[in-house]
Amino acid sequence: MTECTASEIRAKAPGRREFVARFDGGDITSDAGVLLLGAVEERRSILKRLAGCFKDHRSPKRIEHTVEELVTQRVLAIALGYEDVNDHKELRLDPLLAALAGKTDPKRKPLAAPATIHRLELSHPELAADDRYCRISLDHEAVDGLLIDLFLEAYEEPPSEIVLDIDATDDPIHGKQEGRFFHGYYDCYCYLPLYIFADGHLLCSRLRTADRDGADGSVEELERIVHKIREAWPQTRIIVRGDSGFCREWLMAWCESESVEFVLGMAKNERLKEEVASELEEARLRHERSGNPERIFKSFEYRTLESWSRLRRIVGKAEHLKHGTNPRFVVTSFSEEEWDARRLYEELYCARGEMENRIKEQQLDLFADRTSCCVMRANQVRLYFSSFAYVLLSELRRIGLEGTELARAQCGTIRLKLLKIGARIRVTVRCIWIAMSESWPNREILLHAWQRLRPT
Repeated sequence: MTECTASEIRAKAPGRREFVARFDGGDITSDAGVLLLGAVEERRSILKRLAGCFKDHRSPKRIEHTVEELVTQRVLAIALGYEDVNDHKELRLDPLLAALAGKTDPKRKPLAAPATIHRLELSHPELAADDRYCRISLDHEAVDGLLIDLFLEAYEEPPSEIVLDIDATDDPIHGKQEGRFFHGYYDCYCYLPLYIFADGHLLCSRLRTADRDGADGSVEELERIVHKIREAWPQTRIIVRGDSGFCREWLMAWCESESVEFVLGMAKNERLKEEVASELEEARLRHERSGNPERIFKSFEYRTLESWSRLRRIVGKAEHLKHGTNPRFVVTSFSEEEWDARRLYEELYCARGEMENRIKEQQLDLFADRTSCCVMRANQVRLYFSSFAYVLLSELRRIGLEGTELARAQCGTIRLKLLKIGARIRVTVRCIWIAMSESWPNREILLHAWQRLRPT
């Protein structure tokens, strides 16, 4: 047959040479660094245990792709930057990813097609056994428990205290998904997922509709998390930290009844501003003399007129900036002797900003906002997949990258600098050969991470 399209590219190069580009390089991958995630999985069995949370109702004689292979394929792809199930149309032919997913013959038996993977999300737990196509159901409670187990296993010894950071964020939706609701604050139709982190470890990622208070359901989530932590670490002190969206009487009352400490932001009002009026004036005078932002902290007892059941300690920050006063308030169960006002606000409360970085990693780097399925149940499964992609990368950062310049890098940076490596793949009877560039600049970091993940 006549070839209508040229099979090579030619161009003039410096000197007497010319560029000749052909599509004859064999199997090439752009994700050779996924070997590090394979090492994390071999060490922690994260995806294997996630696959164990699914129940497979398919006939064993008709299965080409096991649940573990499907879950591994989907989560590793998200970690590598492939956000859409449709990406697997080409990605399924990658022999390196196929080998890591468990395929013993990655050249002849490729990974699952998009339609097969999509069935993981669409299965209904109560109907899966009799469904014709979507016969793999997920136990959501088992997944929630696994996130906590992975957190507990990350510590060799129980810590003296842990901080549970809790926050809600917007997940904009652009179709007619189940549960869509217009949120006035975010000015869009969205979901309102709830996240709970502890020292960078993800403990909860719950998809919720936006027609509710941001703190709704937080006690139920904290209750199961705190109960499981205390079963394993009965002496560990637990602190709940959140912004003013979680300053609710029922949440604080639950913390007090369960001996859980709390540090929560509090929305300012006229009564609170009156309490720090003299401090605000002093901060203004200092600002006029110095020209710099000035802060004065004050601790006092406070109770709302109706909603609070008791007096509680408030830490007020009286701040004057270039554009005027900026009072801020925090309510806490800690006494003045344990945390003075300045240290509590600047060192303990403000540290919650690190959690917002973790949420950004979920939303921006790992596509937690890719909730385009028509039903919320399926979108929650997608959020779980994104969450476990974060867990994999977080474990790579915690274990493998300790002591390197990427020890505190975000997931997107780790992917760009360590996972996105071009390599030629050659599959033989005994080996899968992966040929990477000799001049790749981050080879020492990769080898360092490999040694830490796979000690010899």
